[in-house]
Amino acid sequence: MNVDRVSPTHEGYELFELVRELAAKEVQPRAAADEAAGRFPRELFTLLGSTGLLGLPYPEEYGGAGLPYEVYLQVVEELAGAWLAVGLGLSVHTLSCFPLAAYGTPAQREEHLPSLLGGELLGAYCLSEPQSGSDAAALTTRATPTSDGYTVDGVKAWTTHGGVADFYTLMARTDEGVSCFHVPAGLDGLSFAAPERKMGMRSSPTAQVRFEGVGLPPQALVGTPGQGFRIAMSALDGGRLGIAACAVGLAQAAFETATAYARERRQFGSRIADFQGIGFLLADMATQIAAARALYLDAARSRDAGRPYGPKAAMAKLFATDMCMKVTTDAVQVLGGYGYVEDFPVERFMREAKVLQIVEGTNQIQRLVISRALTKVE
Repeated sequence: MNVDRVSPTHEGYELFELVRELAAKEVQPRAAADEAAGRFPRELFTLLGSTGLLGLPYPEEYGGAGLPYEVYLQVVEELAGAWLAVGLGLSVHTLSCFPLAAYGTPAQREEHLPSLLGGELLGAYCLSEPQSGSDAAALTTRATPTSDGYTVDGVKAWTTHGGVADFYTLMARTDEGVSCFHVPAGLDGLSFAAPERKMGMRSSPTAQVRFEGVGLPPQALVGTPGQGFRIAMSALDGGRLGIAACAVGLAQAAFETATAYARERRQFGSRIADFQGIGFLLADMATQIAAARALYLDAARSRDAGRPYGPKAAMAKLFATDMCMKVTTDAVQVLGGYGYVEDFPVERFMREAKVLQIVEGTNQIQRLVISRALTKVE
């Protein structure tokens, strides 16, 4: 994508060049065909891992790159612009690793993080349920204590990478409240429904995850019993910035497609880009994309500085995903009839944009988070 990346280091600029080249050569050329066929690009995530891109914001001692969140998010944006399923998949994997990285014991980190961050394993995040999407605190999946650990029963819904992930970060109810668990794939009693038939993002499987008497050892617990809801909300703050970055990347791709078309398409003896109705559309698209990018980067800098950033993350997710929906819709309009057919990617971009207003907390939930922060009594 034609974007000047912000980086505090020379190494950051080199990283952006690597990601841009990888996106152009390995990711973008596959997107249209694999989306149409519903093929999940598992090998691309192995490639991301082998190049060090699956653990960018995590400590080097555990196999990460130790880079600022500000840098990591721009990598997500670049990959999402090439193929949203890959950019969002990276964001979901990073979200899934967060509980172990932030709340795990030293022994848990040493055992799990190198393979989680090194590309060998791909993660999924199990919070939502069929009857408790936005109301995450009402989840009913239960982890019952046993003599040798826990037994888990329940169903998780809307799980990205459900059925293809190598591990699942699970939020389940215990006697102490909601608790967090690390669940490897392949355990007895762990099964998956057929992937959801979605409007977009068809190459990224979203499925229910079913737990029927799944046995977990005591060391599967992440953090302390009853700490899971706090862990989940903390993880989602970072995850919302990942979705904001995805939205900016997707919108940038739609804008570049529309701009290139408007420069070439001629009507009434002129380029359509020279008509005010089209030119002003492009100007508004560019402005909104730049504003959304600045918003998520500002929130990331607060996170990197150790300052509270939850409301900023909600603002970034809200603004960027609403912006993306509008920009992709306007890109279809710029292309006219061609925008409505699969020969051009903007129809896919528009279908994909919609889900970003829903995942990691709907935009109505983001407004609730923001308004509560604004009116909180100190």
